[in-house]
Amino acid sequence: MRHHAAIASAIVVLAAAPWISPATAQKAGGILKVYNSTNPPSASIHEESTIATNMPFMAVFNNLVLFDTTKERNTPDGIVPELAESWSW
Repeated sequence: MRHHAAIASAIVVLAAAPWISPATAQKAGGILKVYNSTNPPSASIHEESTIATNMPFMAVFNNLVLFDTTKERNTPDGIVPELAESWSW
């Protein structure tokens, strides 16, 4: 009896397969809308350290170097350039 139920379930899944849409993968580009309900005191991310300032203005400023976000831990070996063309220790 259990064997027949498994076969019936498999038939139902296979019959429904053409109508099941695969999950769409994320694509690069587009617009990310994030709403900030506060009023930033200034546009200087170096003088202000609040989310009200950092969230809207971090996209405006670039860094010389960044940590590689694909690595689990931030180490000196994981530093990658953003604006810098070269550097030395």
